[in-house]
Amino acid sequence: MMRRSVATALAGLSLVALAPLPAGAVTLVSAFEVPNGTDLSGQQGVGNNRFGGFGSDLIYDAGTQTFWSTTDRGPGGGVLSYNPRLQGFKLDINAQTGAIGGFTLTDTVLYKDGQNFFNGLNPTLLNNDPSILGRSLDPEGLARLPNGNLLVSDEYGPSVLEFTKDGQFVRAFETPANLLARDANGKLNYTNVSVAGSTGRQDNRGFEGLTISPDGKTAYAILQDPLAQDGKAAKASDVPGVYSRNARIVAFDVATGKQTAQYVYQLESLADINDRIPGTSDDFKSDKQGRSIGVSSLVAVGDKTLLVLERDNRGFGIDDPNGAKPVGEKRVFKIDLTNATDVKDISLAGSNDLPAGVKPVLKGSTPFLDIAAALKAMGFPIPEKIEGMSFGPRLADGSYTLIVVTDNDYSVTQDSKTNVQYDVCTSGVNGSGSSVQVAIGAGCPAGYRLIPNMVYSFKLSEAEYNALTTAVPEPATWATMVGGFALIGAAARRRRKRTARLAG
Repeated sequence: MMRRSVATALAGLSLVALAPLPAGAVTLVSAFEVPNGTDLSGQQGVGNNRFGGFGSDLIYDAGTQTFWSTTDRGPGGGVLSYNPRLQGFKLDINAQTGAIGGFTLTDTVLYKDGQNFFNGLNPTLLNNDPSILGRSLDPEGLARLPNGNLLVSDEYGPSVLEFTKDGQFVRAFETPANLLARDANGKLNYTNVSVAGSTGRQDNRGFEGLTISPDGKTAYAILQDPLAQDGKAAKASDVPGVYSRNARIVAFDVATGKQTAQYVYQLESLADINDRIPGTSDDFKSDKQGRSIGVSSLVAVGDKTLLVLERDNRGFGIDDPNGAKPVGEKRVFKIDLTNATDVKDISLAGSNDLPAGVKPVLKGSTPFLDIAAALKAMGFPIPEKIEGMSFGPRLADGSYTLIVVTDNDYSVTQDSKTNVQYDVCTSGVNGSGSSVQVAIGAGCPAGYRLIPNMVYSFKLSEAEYNALTTAVPEPATWATMVGGFALIGAAARRRRKRTARLAG
């Protein structure tokens, strides 16, 4: 059986180790490029088997030293048939430095309900009715239950779904009524594009991050941005939520699948973000506060303490293939829910400020980790969709790794009028070069390549990790919580080959 590691291709990205920082600091160790290729689904066609877009979220199984990530709804923005899936892979991580030296794809597991696969098509196209969610699925968050099953958060619903280790659907949590997308007439619409008068999650802004408390009893899901109605618009034709900082975290009781509370997470203010962007011509406008700034990932580091990955929509990706626009935010914050107000029965409409007496989650003014600053300091290009993070293996000196992954959107874009899809090819992602669009699978011209997926390794000192993770089991002991997790994809591996073909 052959396995193939992928060497990094970006100039200057081959295993860069930084000088040690003071004790307690989080250090960027390496950046590793994973080119697009073919996954292990056994499906045919570039739109069905491309190994890309796998970094919507990330978890780690120390027992098998395997990382698991989830795709989103696939290439095409919900207008192409695609079966969302889990991707299992191993990283060659240097036990001394934490640097990534290789990547091996080991498993591809499709989400399914009985014999039927979930599909990334939006509900209107899949079910011929936008009020029926059915098996439409846009996965964004991934977490692991103590019994070894997986929780997946979805943007269409927004939903939280439980799956077995082989991708079989078990149950859906109950979505709170105020989160359900409704059009201006109050009709349920899981496909809707948010317009003035609509309520519930904004379109494509559902549950983006998901995590489980260390005791296994509570699931936390966070909306990428504020609800459509939670804010005050500058004009009547606008969606109020795009002006707001107030995103909601929903706490669910894992046993019952019902919500227990909602909390307000306040996004960084545009004033602070714009202050980090040189000049004024590239500043974010006021209607981008709750639309272009949002949350990508959650990691529980205590029963009421979470790490939150917050980012803007800039950086190299399908909308900016050369990374020409200045980036304002790719940051991780530590938050505490202990004294936050439960707002599940409180409206945040009519104002971009919080109602009197409502306390948001406690969020430090200084980020736990500034990913963009770390990449910039090393001269690395900054990707747009930094979406998944997970603690990885412990290193020989007692420190810990924090692994961060990106979603490259499969390097596919679409014509919004015709829904025709194209591969995006770039000649450089560090603010220079050019880009072209070609038919999917046609291959990039000489000197161009598909936008890559990225994996980053950060290192935390033992002191920093312990300060974060009071009462959280060490990664080395997580396998005891999920004894059967190593069996994920075992049946699938009997049906399909184990080697991924990864080509630039």
